Amino acid sequence: MNNQDIYIKKASGKPVKFSIKKLRKSLINSGADSMLTDSIVNNVKDQLYQGISTKEIYNKAYALLKSKKSHIASKYKLKKAIYELGPTGFPFERYIASIIKASGYDVKVGQIINGKCVNHEVDILATKEKATIVIECKFHGEAGLNCNVKIPLYIHSRYKDIQSKWNNQLGLKTKITEGWVVTNTRFTKDAQTYGNCIGLYLLSWDYPLHNGLKDRIDKLKLYPITTSTLLTKREKQFLLNREVVLCKDLINDAFYLDHLGISNIRKKRILNEIKLLCNLKS
Repeated sequence: MNNQDIYIKKASGKPVKFSIKKLRKSLINSGADSMLTDSIVNNVKDQLYQGISTKEIYNKAYALLKSKKSHIASKYKLKKAIYELGPTGFPFERYIASIIKASGYDVKVGQIINGKCVNHEVDILATKEKATIVIECKFHGEAGLNCNVKIPLYIHSRYKDIQSKWNNQLGLKTKITEGWVVTNTRFTKDAQTYGNCIGLYLLSWDYPLHNGLKDRIDKLKLYPITTSTLLTKREKQFLLNREVVLCKDLINDAFYLDHLGISNIRKKRILNEIKLLCNLKS
C-alpha cells in the first residue's frame, strides 16, 4: 500500500493522511542528522497500517531515537514530557514561570490578588520595569483536550476585575498591562479569534506561529526534567516534589540523585544526557 493512502488517527480521534514530511521534520527539529532521520522514517514506514494512531507512530520513532541518541530522544519527547508534569498542573505553572523568568521578568507563582469585585488566585505574576502581566495556565494531562472559547472568556473577565483594582491603587510601582492564557495543548479557532479581538495574549504549544511554547523552549533550552529518557517515573516525581522542574536545575542540584541511591555510573550518564540536551559544557 502506498504510504500516501495511509490514514492515521490523531489523539482527538480525527483521521488525517499520514505525512512523511511531518515525521521527517519532527526528527530533524529534534537534532537527528539526515542518516538517522532516513533510517527511522524508513523503519516507521514499513510498520504503517490503516488507522494507526499518532501515538503509536510517535512511540516507534521515539524508541528508535532512544536506542541511538538519548538526548535527541529527550527533545523529541518534549510534548509528552510536558503532559508528564501533571496531574495537578502546579509543576506546569512553575515550569512556565521559569520560561517567563528567562525572558527577563520577575515572577511570582500562586498569588492571591484583590479584584474590584472579588479576590483571585493568579497562577503567575510577571513584572518587567513598570509593567505587570497576569498569567493563567491551563494544563491538560492528555492529548486531544484543547482550550475552547470559554477559557479566554472566563480568564478575560478575571483579568479585567484584577486590572481595575490594581491600576487604581495609589502607591503601586507597576501597572497591569496584559493578561495571558498559557496552555500545553492548543486553542480552538474561536478561542484564538476571541483572544485577538479583546487583546488577551494566548500562548499554546504552536501558537503564536513561530513563537509558541515549543519555539520558546527550544530557543531558551529550558527543557522539563520529565524529558529525560534515563530517569524513571518515580525519580522524576521525586525531583518535581523538590521543585527541580528544569533539566538544567539538576546540574546544580545533582545531590538529589545521591538521595535517590543512583550509582555514580548512572548518575554520570544522566547528567551527560542533560548537558547534551541543554547545550551545556561538560
